[in-house]
Amino acid sequence: MSKNRELTWIGNLKYVIVGIFFGIVFVKAEIISWYRIQEMFRFQAFHMYGVIGSAVLVGIISVWLIKRLNIKTIGGEPISIAPKSFNKGQVYGGLCFGFGWALTGACPGPLYALIGTGASVILITLISAVLGTMAYGVLRDKLPH
Repeated sequence: MSKNRELTWIGNLKYVIVGIFFGIVFVKAEIISWYRIQEMFRFQAFHMYGVIGSAVLVGIISVWLIKRLNIKTIGGEPISIAPKSFNKGQVYGGLCFGFGWALTGACPGPLYALIGTGASVILITLISAVLGTMAYGVLRDKLPH
């Protein structure tokens, strides 16, 4: 193995460690719990709305600070956030995402954490998410904009 390839692998180890940390946090906070997700979609508990609302608030404050203070990356590069325009395809995609989330009880983000807890049935959800992403790539130009 070349030295550069080895350094790249070692350099990426920090992402693996952060991923494991977030997986543990997701499990302990019950963010990946099928029961908690079903509670949210049935409007029976505030738990997941609190988690999602907190994440949105942190995101809003972070973007505001990045723009306001002209914060740069660790490498010194400027951070630019491209303006987004609305289209009806976002509504259709959001509905598909939400229906899939409600039916499976699993958001795509923590799928690996769920698998790591031993919920091997989630492999079907992961495979379905990958196949759905591939289908989107094939059909993208034919979908509403």
